[in-house]
Amino acid sequence: MRHITQDSGFGLKTEQVKRRHILVKAVIIGLVSGGLACAFRWTLMQVEHGRTGALAWLRENAHWAAGLLAAVGIGAAGCALALWLVRRFAPETSGSGIPHLKSVMLDQAEMRWWRVIPVKFAAGVIGIGAGLALGREGPTIQMGGATGQMVSRWFRVRGGEGERKALMSAGAAAGLSAAFNAPLAGVMFVLEELHGVFAPVLFVAAFVSSVVADIVCRLLLGASPVFATPSIAAPTLAALPLAAVLGLVCGFGGVAFNKVLLRSLDWFDGLRARRWPVIAIGALAGAVVGIAAWICPDVVGSGSHLAEHALGGGLKVIGVITLMMLARFALTMWSFGSGAAGGIFAPLLVIGALVGLATGHAVHQVWPSLVGHPEIFAVIGMGGLLTAIVRAPLTSMVLIIELTGKYDFMLPVLTCSLIAYGVAEAMNCAPIYESLRLRALEKSAEIAPAA
Repeated sequence: MRHITQDSGFGLKTEQVKRRHILVKAVIIGLVSGGLACAFRWTLMQVEHGRTGALAWLRENAHWAAGLLAAVGIGAAGCALALWLVRRFAPETSGSGIPHLKSVMLDQAEMRWWRVIPVKFAAGVIGIGAGLALGREGPTIQMGGATGQMVSRWFRVRGGEGERKALMSAGAAAGLSAAFNAPLAGVMFVLEELHGVFAPVLFVAAFVSSVVADIVCRLLLGASPVFATPSIAAPTLAALPLAAVLGLVCGFGGVAFNKVLLRSLDWFDGLRARRWPVIAIGALAGAVVGIAAWICPDVVGSGSHLAEHALGGGLKVIGVITLMMLARFALTMWSFGSGAAGGIFAPLLVIGALVGLATGHAVHQVWPSLVGHPEIFAVIGMGGLLTAIVRAPLTSMVLIIELTGKYDFMLPVLTCSLIAYGVAEAMNCAPIYESLRLRALEKSAEIAPAA
């Protein structure tokens, strides 16, 4: 039996973990995490479909005031319940859950898998289903990490903290893989973002669980890319200069995203400091989302339809694209700031697609021969903005390619991503998940003495 000694900085130092020994556990984690993520995706799709169907029926059959009141009521009730579940039973499930998972890896937080899994599932479905502009990938990653912890308990792992954390990492990789049908992105996320190093046992565990989870998801929900883009032509080398310009835009946009997101959390914390009940805060957040859902249904919820419109050429007027982008940005800040359960991967991908599409159309109007298909830059913009915000360029590039199925976009996406990365770094803007992790630790330290 071959042993691997490694130091990942997450408690794996001098830890000897048997690579073959972890394979069976990684397969089980992939099966469980993949099934859980599929159940989450399917349930969320049904709830969102039910909400949009109900609002569509109200538009056709009810007075506008009655319809608006119903939309506000759906949003307020759903978000209030979702936020109450989080605050009452598992505060660590607030937001995406990725910062919490990183803190667990650093032994700065505890993983209560028996609470995280049911609360994240229920609160995520209810909140995003009610219209919060959040994504499914954060919940599936955190639930995947919790699944890894659960499986390690099943097997009574004696390999020490190293093997337990490797299994949790495998679960996180499986969660991202199943959320987007993106197994390679799941592996890259664990190595680049969650740990920041390459360790053989982490790679093996994450790779096996990601592939298994992807197979499960494709069997249950279909094998098509999450964002189908059959009509987009392959970019040529002539697109690279504009991809670099778009990288500058995404770099500054990513810095703005991170700063405003933290400010939104501070604003809602101010309401809590003034002793607002958690249900009232959730109802306020949901009421605003309900108004937006009644006015423009595409800007609320997961945002998948809006992204498909952007990538499929359904949006052509710069003013409309810009308005959609600003509305989606504002709702994402508002939704995440409330503290509800949900991720930012999907929302920022939607915003990045709109930023890229607006840039492509603007250049097309001035220089049509340079940009024949503005939709190309919607794909590139997703990668650039994701890199600027999360600061994981390889994960961003691989994820965008797997999301769209467009492998010939690799060079312009990489160009845009590297420029966006450089801008964000030059402006000394910390990666969003690290900022959120440190912020959560500071809040915990402030509460501890009072407790």
